[in-house]
Amino acid sequence: MRKIWGTRRAGDVLVDILIEVLGSFLTAISLYNFALPAAFPMTGFSGVALILYRLFGLPIGVMTIVLNIPVALLCYRLLGRGFFLRSVRCMLISSVFVDYVAPLFPLYQGTRLIAAICAGVLGGFGYAMIYLRNSSTGGSDFIVLAVKAVRPYLSLGKIVFAADSLVILTGGILFRDFDGIIYGMIINYIYAIVVDKVMYGMNAGKLALIITGDGLAVARGIDESCGRGATLLQARGGYRLEERDVVICACSSKEMHAVEQAVRRIDPGAFTVIMESNEVLGEGFRSIRVAQPPRKKEEP
Repeated sequence: MRKIWGTRRAGDVLVDILIEVLGSFLTAISLYNFALPAAFPMTGFSGVALILYRLFGLPIGVMTIVLNIPVALLCYRLLGRGFFLRSVRCMLISSVFVDYVAPLFPLYQGTRLIAAICAGVLGGFGYAMIYLRNSSTGGSDFIVLAVKAVRPYLSLGKIVFAADSLVILTGGILFRDFDGIIYGMIINYIYAIVVDKVMYGMNAGKLALIITGDGLAVARGIDESCGRGATLLQARGGYRLEERDVVICACSSKEMHAVEQAVRRIDPGAFTVIMESNEVLGEGFRSIRVAQPPRKKEEP
């Protein structure tokens, strides 16, 4: 059992590293190849490092590490040892990609609007991938995820948008680039939207309320067609006061078609209401653990 556990955990660590590498690559391209040539006031500690680069020519990756150190020490206790070590690893990976890998690719020389959109989309996807592995690139991410740990009901996108707006305004005012502030806020807004869509959209789906005279048969048909469970409630019609069953089924958008077909086959007269579900938690759906208090024996 110990050998099996160790193998599985080693596999999880490898997946973490691979996703951190891919996420760091996307964020590095977003920052160096799109934001830097367009002279945008960027977000987070990367934005602060970008300001220092434009003022003094200091390396972006190295300055990101230097700025991370005091914040990381302050957030260590709240976010836990495992999260801290994963973030340090990812911070080093992302810094290497910014300083040594991204310069190997051409800089975008097109319009600033297209650069802002590309930077926002690529950066949002990169950060979301890293967050999904319960890690971060450090810097303002430590602050963002610390706020998430204290206020778990807030979405990461909203916290990112609020935290990074100050850096964007500072960079824009410092370089007297008010158009840059607008573009920076566009990037920040796209960041927030993409992060929320990637992270919380993974558990989004459909919710069906099926009013039928044979709820047990409908529930079994749904289970046979797509393997989804259902919940039965007793109800009474408001007009004829007839007893009815209400079958509740949460599933993915793709599975909802199979649910509809099963209901039509079993009870063509059933009344079905289909609603959007922003997030579904529980058995059969992926659980996302981000910025949660550390467990008693958490490992990196």
